[in-house]
Amino acid sequence: MPGRSVFRDSVEYALASIVLKSLACLPRWPAERLARGYARLLDLALPRLRRVARRNLSMAMPRLSDGQRERVIDGVFRSIARLLVAFARFPRIGRENVSEWIRYEGFDHFEEALGRGKGVLFATAHLGNWELSAFAHALMAAPMHVVVRPLDNPKIDALVSSYRKASGNHVIQKKDFARGILKALSANEAVGILIDQNTGLEEGVFVDFFGIPACANPGIARLAAHSGAAVIPGFALWSEVERRYVLRFYPPVEITGDPAADTQRLQSSIEAVIREHPDQWLWIHRRWKTRPEGAPALY
Repeated sequence: MPGRSVFRDSVEYALASIVLKSLACLPRWPAERLARGYARLLDLALPRLRRVARRNLSMAMPRLSDGQRERVIDGVFRSIARLLVAFARFPRIGRENVSEWIRYEGFDHFEEALGRGKGVLFATAHLGNWELSAFAHALMAAPMHVVVRPLDNPKIDALVSSYRKASGNHVIQKKDFARGILKALSANEAVGILIDQNTGLEEGVFVDFFGIPACANPGIARLAAHSGAAVIPGFALWSEVERRYVLRFYPPVEITGDPAADTQRLQSSIEAVIREHPDQWLWIHRRWKTRPEGAPALY
């Protein structure tokens, strides 16, 4: 990729490998503590992440006090740490022990949708453990397809891709996502898509997200209308009581064929779950970066 060097890619890959191997070799409890240390280093090394999170929370949840917002942001980094621990252990998670990490809730929504024979689109977000949700679904139900954007570092991208596919899942590159998704849906298979990220003006539509205009990609709504596939919001949410994740499937979102209205319904469904678990969403992402024409920048 232009602007990147082989040396930089190699150094970043070495660091990523050290993080994953160190978290994989330790018992779970010490690994969780170490992961929180890594997340803390990330917080200190990239202070802009916390600044972005503060800005996002001040706009999206203005009623929270400064102290409450800081606690939410601290929770975000703890959530990242938990994700890292689980991801590092993917090669050691199988059908025999996956229940130690996650369980289903609302699985009947998926079964009923699959019974229609037109495939299932999982509308998900950077909430809880999005990596484990797809990985575990392959072990507990059946392999699925996940739509991903290639990482800037090709060495790390290959490493992450190998972990994602370790349970039998298939990766669909975002640059060719429509063809791959339609092929999977025609075979009555499931496809997971992260739909909570900022989208550029050339490919997005504006929706209300936390009371703020947010640019979202209507692609999943268009694909659902074209294919007849059911769209199910699904998230792997951390349960502190159980000390594991709950892979929660919600009722299908109504798809009418109006891309803007359907996209709004999808984004509203995500917002509702984020409001219930604010410390598990990736507030460090500049979700409202793209602005309506003439509107001032928010970051």
